[in-house]
Amino acid sequence: MDAVKTRSEIVEIRNKLKKEKKKVVFTNGCFDLIHSGHVDYLTRAKKLGDILIVGINSDSSVRRIKGEKRPITPEKERSIIISNLKPVDFVTLFEEDTPAELIKELKPDVLVKGSDWQINEIVGRDVVEKSGGIVKTINFVTDQSTSKIIDSILKRYK
Repeated sequence: MDAVKTRSEIVEIRNKLKKEKKKVVFTNGCFDLIHSGHVDYLTRAKKLGDILIVGINSDSSVRRIKGEKRPITPEKERSIIISNLKPVDFVTLFEEDTPAELIKELKPDVLVKGSDWQINEIVGRDVVEKSGGIVKTINFVTDQSTSKIIDSILKRYK
């Protein structure tokens, strides 16, 4: 089964999972260059529920947020990579700069972000809490980031 879903497909799946009383966890990100920090984060996010849905910023969204030289990896490839990680059940792309609209449509049981976000700054928190869900942050165990990987590559090949 293909885990990469359109927005309408993922909303339909979420509605079905709700009827089945499955606890749905949602997180999002650019996931430009996949590294061990991403894998650890997604593994721990999955442990908070039954199903993990990951929203991935589209290429145009990443460019608006990170600059014209990003993403390094195109959205289709990022979606395939993330969807094939063991803890991930479904992936969907979103065009907006934030996943606010997607979160409104999904109303996950658990909304997760990295601990670099303050709970009160997490987009969609109000929607999730209002619908009876919870918002959690996950501490990073590796000091890794896509920006650090890019910087390391650039330094090595100057």
